[in-house]
Amino acid sequence: MAHPVVHWEIAAKDSSKLQEFYSKLFEWKIDSNNPMNYGAVETGGEGGICGGIFKAEGEIPPYVTFYVQVDDLQAHLDKAVSLGGKQIVPPTPIPNVGHFAMFTDPEGNVIGLFKK
Repeated sequence: MAHPVVHWEIAAKDSSKLQEFYSKLFEWKIDSNNPMNYGAVETGGEGGICGGIFKAEGEIPPYVTFYVQVDDLQAHLDKAVSLGGKQIVPPTPIPNVGHFAMFTDPEGNVIGLFKK
């Protein structure tokens, strides 16, 4: 069974500026009125995938990633590592949403995993 892409993210040093940029460029609705100041993006349109734009804290560099829905985060992290990837975030809860994890592929691209 294939696993769908269910979310994307852009980590930015100046998240407010980038949220304004993408909001104006694509007419996306972005709501960052939450405790984490996470800019939840509604892309609108049929078949669009929503995402988020947030501040890359500390030494985390800006990046763009997408999240793939899976049924077992650790099993997919282990598989990614066995194929030459590297785990960078272990399975982590997102209160009232689900759980996520992240890895880099063999080229260093950051990819997220999501479980409801």
